[in-house]
Amino acid sequence: MDQGEGIKDMNEKLLQFAQQTRQLLSTKPGVEARQDVAALLSQLLHDKAFVSDIFAQPMPDRHILYEDEELHFCILAHQYEGARTSPPHDHAHCWAIYGQVEGETHMRDYKVLSAPNEDQPGIVQLTKSYHLAPGDVHVYEPGDVHSPERHASTKLIRIEEQNMEKVQRFPFIEDAH
Repeated sequence: MDQGEGIKDMNEKLLQFAQQTRQLLSTKPGVEARQDVAALLSQLLHDKAFVSDIFAQPMPDRHILYEDEELHFCILAHQYEGARTSPPHDHAHCWAIYGQVEGETHMRDYKVLSAPNEDQPGIVQLTKSYHLAPGDVHVYEPGDVHSPERHASTKLIRIEEQNMEKVQRFPFIEDAH
């Protein structure tokens, strides 16, 4: 197979996944649809050729692979070099599905003690800590606050309900008590 065929196959697999995702999100109730999309993503993460093709070229930390014109969900590839920790955050009124491709992410989930607004950050309290290893998928529902920590380079595929670059979000800080 030449390189052109590999890219064609990858695009076909990505488009098939996007079509299946659109179908699920259009025909099933919210949480059930997202769980089914997560199961599809988990299967896709085990397709070594697909994953290899997605990450074959250098890319920015956040790279949109597909954005649905009708439902507005996005499929993204993330390639993080080196260690990195993100502060607690949510996805506002949107959901997100994280699929770990390579490396490991230490995740923390939080309970909101006080909501953020334009004038002050929200206050959160740690409730759960866990790891995402290659092949693991996790659904974050609207309002779920979490914080990823990566001790080395990682790759993941993420699905967002809509392009988060277009969504206003407010910061959170962890309760010091």
